[in-house]
Amino acid sequence: MKLTMATVTESPESETPPSPQNYPAPSDPQILNETTPFIDYAVAQAQLYQKGFNDAVESAIDAGKSRFSQIRSTSSSHFHHTLHSLDDLKSQYNAYENLIFGKIKEGVLVAASHPVITCGATATLGLLVLKRPRRVLYYNTLRLFVSEESMISRAHVEVKELRQSIDLLKAKGEKLERSALHAEEQFLHGRTKLRQAGKQIRNVIHSAYKIERRAGGLKDILRELPKREASHFRLQLCATGLVQLKYLTSF
Repeated sequence: MKLTMATVTESPESETPPSPQNYPAPSDPQILNETTPFIDYAVAQAQLYQKGFNDAVESAIDAGKSRFSQIRSTSSSHFHHTLHSLDDLKSQYNAYENLIFGKIKEGVLVAASHPVITCGATATLGLLVLKRPRRVLYYNTLRLFVSEESMISRAHVEVKELRQSIDLLKAKGEKLERSALHAEEQFLHGRTKLRQAGKQIRNVIHSAYKIERRAGGLKDILRELPKREASHFRLQLCATGLVQLKYLTSF
């Protein structure tokens, strides 16, 4: 950058002078001398920032490489450890397999050398494990210790208890059926009484309307009669009204 400035300052002596329009003012060299240190400082700062950025990038790359190598070494160690564990499990499985097959082979040889004991043990195991042979064995053993008469009496007792349970169930069913029939009869009777009461209420209302119409006609007639006869008829009407009121309240 300084070389370029030097060439700029030396150019007026070696080259032809510029036109009057492009000729610099008298204060231009002074301004150029003042701005040169700032330009140099800016260039130095830019170079410093570029160097710091390059250093940061290189450090990040180095850290990534070291981390990758560490992960690769760790994963390889874990992989080898897993392989060793699998080898141990395989060896243990082979040992147990050899032991089990050895026991089975030994049992087969013992069974072949003692056929009577083997047949007896197989039959006993079948009787104990299977359900039907176990039941047959139980009843046969029970017959050895219990006489036939006691078994018959026990069967009679069980049959009697079963019949009692059935009779009790039938009695409960009949009782429930009677209760249902009685409830149905009560319901029908209540519905009939309710209908009759409704009819009576309608008749009473109709009679009350008739009495009201007749009373209106009697009022008109009483207005036309003399006072004595009208008072006599009023007393009779009051007595008749009391009788009707008692009849209505009887419902």
